[in-house]
Amino acid sequence: MKDIKLIVTDMDGTFLNSKYEVSPDFPAVYEELKKRDILFVPASGRQMSGITKYFGEIQSEIGFIAENGGYVVYKNEEIFADKFSQESIADIIRTIRAIPEARAVLSAKENSYYESSDEVFVEYFSKYYIQNQKKEDLTLEVDDSVFKIAVYHPVSAEEFLYPALKNFEDEDLVVVVSGKNWLDIMNKHTNKGNAIEKLQKSLNILPEQTMAFGDYLNDIEMLKNAHYSYAMENAHPSVKEVARFEACSNDRFGVLETIKTYLNGM
Repeated sequence: MKDIKLIVTDMDGTFLNSKYEVSPDFPAVYEELKKRDILFVPASGRQMSGITKYFGEIQSEIGFIAENGGYVVYKNEEIFADKFSQESIADIIRTIRAIPEARAVLSAKENSYYESSDEVFVEYFSKYYIQNQKKEDLTLEVDDSVFKIAVYHPVSAEEFLYPALKNFEDEDLVVVVSGKNWLDIMNKHTNKGNAIEKLQKSLNILPEQTMAFGDYLNDIEMLKNAHYSYAMENAHPSVKEVARFEACSNDRFGVLETIKTYLNGM
């Protein structure tokens, strides 16, 4: 195995277990990565504050890919930010309102914004979108840079959201199922793969020096940009088809176990 310089991991269903916990082994493993000059980068569909909260004091030492690649930061410096057009936002929100039980969240640099009065949904999505604010009408412009529209369905995003929203793919947008209950809509070239590519180029790191972990459809482009690509044992079948290797499940902290095996073998 070639010397790894960059390790990128999805968060939910991958790095975190089902209780949204980080492995207790992470601090020790991170110190070893740091000694060997290996950059650790969490990559998620979450907003930035929903990722950074897990990493405390090391935030300023690592990179972050938020909003499925719409917002990229390295050592507290912004590398990339991809803003959504207001016209597209308004069209999408009107379509979402017509889907029974669908709920929308605008994910932006400073806050996330929602219009639903469903308190159960608000409590649930607040686990992922920490800084949030209610708006009366999401079709009206917010004074913030919106990177992504996240759409929730209580039963299945793949079954109930994607068929109703896939037409937006014809409008220079990407529509991707990012979890059992979530679908994300972003600008066409926004994805975790392009985000990794920007980091790799800015840091002079090759795909052959990159290890990546994912579990869902929004991780596919990311895995394609890493030679050492791992699907979690609990991953969607399409992700397993793309990845070169498999890691044990997120509830067994497969990301950390794989990294430890690599470090011990060096």
